[in-house]
Amino acid sequence: MPRIADITQLLEAIAPPALQEDYDNSGLLVGEPETEVSGVLVSLDVTEEVVDEAVAKGCNLIVSHHPIVFRPLRSLTGRNQVERTVMAALRAGVGLYAIHTNLDNVAHGVNAMMADKLGLDDFAVLRPAKSTLAKVVTYVPTGDLEAVRNAMFEAGSGNIGDYDECSFSSEGKGSFRALEGADPHLGEIGRRHLETEARLEVVVERWNVGRVLAAMKAAHPYEEVAHDVLLMDNAHPTAGSGGIGSYDEPIGWEEFVSRLKTAFGAPVVRHTAPPTGTIGTVALCGGTGSFLLPDALRAGADVFLSSDFKYHEFFGTEGRITVADIGHAEAEGGISEWLVDQLVVLKDGFPNFAVLLSEVRTNPIHVS
Repeated sequence: MPRIADITQLLEAIAPPALQEDYDNSGLLVGEPETEVSGVLVSLDVTEEVVDEAVAKGCNLIVSHHPIVFRPLRSLTGRNQVERTVMAALRAGVGLYAIHTNLDNVAHGVNAMMADKLGLDDFAVLRPAKSTLAKVVTYVPTGDLEAVRNAMFEAGSGNIGDYDECSFSSEGKGSFRALEGADPHLGEIGRRHLETEARLEVVVERWNVGRVLAAMKAAHPYEEVAHDVLLMDNAHPTAGSGGIGSYDEPIGWEEFVSRLKTAFGAPVVRHTAPPTGTIGTVALCGGTGSFLLPDALRAGADVFLSSDFKYHEFFGTEGRITVADIGHAEAEGGISEWLVDQLVVLKDGFPNFAVLLSEVRTNPIHVS
């Protein structure tokens, strides 16, 4: 049977923890990594009812989008819903794992799910992340260049947007002198050696630098491997906040609202004045997204779809963009089903446990 650590490894391949926002609390919140997993229950939120459901269905790990523990707990006395839920999970031996803003911030995550539900094409990140990339540079004898390059690619380097195996190499002369005690691959002890080498450069996500360096050193023929790690300020093309997409054939406002209600199960759409023309470009953000409204305006979107807009935040966009608010749970509700599908595929090596979708309604907001 898989361990909780095995499941978290699958989840963190989907959405690296390094991409979560500073204020967030994603990851394993309750449970021990070495615990064997009997089943996984996926839910938008974790409540006492969801814990009870997990126990009834034989699942000892709950994967939720929203973390039940968002602020530090100073006590566990059952005085509020968060404490009672954590205590229920501990008593039942149920682990709790949250995959929150890191799943918001990958291009294939929450926002891509929303765009897919709306039938949008040409999806892209609305505000690409910065300070997430590095460049690894090393120097390799030309005869070993392909072996080292391939090892670094296999470790996860060289990905730029819709391209992989991206690198740059140039040829030059490297010099070194092996001192007493060295075991040189080339050259002789005590004599300077000149070798035709290639300078190899690859782009790496910062959280993956350690793995790429380990692969580089394992494949490199030299005893001491010269290398540089250069931090980059370039925008990450497939990580960041929000998303934007378009319709090949623009649609009218009434049809757009109908799609919102059908695709997201939204009973109500709060919005500013509808656009005067058709809708061709839609910017969106799962969860609370008002901070991205300036980005949506700069991108020339006809509509910005999100949730949790306050009254005064609906002002100031007249004639430039239509803001549509469908509710927090409605916007992100589909991510639970999406996660189930992802885990079902990824758990191929662990066939002896179930991945189930929670049937508990966790949305605390009701509309009459």
